[in-house]
Amino acid sequence: MNWDDTDDAATGSPDRLVAADADGEDSAVEAALRPKDLEEFVGQERVREQLDLVLRAARARGATADHVLLSGAPGLGKTTLSMIIAAEMGAPIRITSGPAIQHAGDLAAILSSLQEGEVLFLDEIHRMSRPAEEMLYMAMEDFRVDVIVGKGPGATAIPLELPPFTLVGATTRAGLLPPPLRDRFGFTGHMEFYAPPELERVVHRSAGLLDVAVEAEGAAEIAGRSRGTPRIANRLLRRVRDYAQVKADGVITREIASQALAVYEVDARGLDRLDRAVLTALLKLFGGGPVGLSTLAVAVGEERETVEEVAEPFLVREGLLARTPRGRIATPAAWAHMGLVPPQQQAGGSGQQGLFGP
Repeated sequence: MNWDDTDDAATGSPDRLVAADADGEDSAVEAALRPKDLEEFVGQERVREQLDLVLRAARARGATADHVLLSGAPGLGKTTLSMIIAAEMGAPIRITSGPAIQHAGDLAAILSSLQEGEVLFLDEIHRMSRPAEEMLYMAMEDFRVDVIVGKGPGATAIPLELPPFTLVGATTRAGLLPPPLRDRFGFTGHMEFYAPPELERVVHRSAGLLDVAVEAEGAAEIAGRSRGTPRIANRLLRRVRDYAQVKADGVITREIASQALAVYEVDARGLDRLDRAVLTALLKLFGGGPVGLSTLAVAVGEERETVEEVAEPFLVREGLLARTPRGRIATPAAWAHMGLVPPQQQAGGSGQQGLFGP
């Protein structure tokens, strides 16, 4: 049950049960479910082991931990790890985000008020303004910023010394960070999507904290539909809990989990209404493609950006849809998942000639 805060609005839709973003309800529940130390943190074994070494070494030296950059999709635990870093170092944490820092003065105000050893968590660091970004270079490397007083020829740069601090940056798009900024982080960790067994552990742990009875097969059913993301697993768990309390005896079994998620239109692979609508249009209306994105969006009744940035990433990752220079095409796995037969096979052919080979 590790996850992090909201990223770009494009990565999810707040009314989607399988969105990786956190809404108000999620944020409130997450505060109670977050692990408090690295031992309690589920998954991300490689990052966890490396980060443990960094923090142990810093504590042994009596020094501030190196700056940390965490990258990965929303909901995988970046915010949680930042809080754990502060807890492991026995330091306070201050949380802000890139979009909130639009001017160098905004950043200077935050940096000048930090305490020695404090952890500054900067979410969506790739969305910070360029002037603030350039100020951050000096702050990270020399623990100093130059505050400009006045304007024009009479402007004066006053150096301001900063106490040693640890910056933890989080991003879903590490490629958008300029190299000078990336190079100033002493440790970079990439958060991977979770395997089903890890998500089962997440579900069991969260169920215990929520005082919900869940059987092993029920936890496995929820984990299998969670898109490899702990935040989604916790959200599905809460909705299945509601169903179990109203429609059954409160115990989450495989059958109860399956029935509950069918009500919420989340299928066995984690696809929701929007995902299936995209696949259905691609398969039934356009014979599996190729079809242009704009045409596909019109057929689904959604905006082009919604299809491209909300539905497509997961469908591509699952191997159900492919992006090609000629347009979007469905894979054989998409036809199988939707229970449909490709047109060539219906006509007695041997498959989709020209798209997937002979």
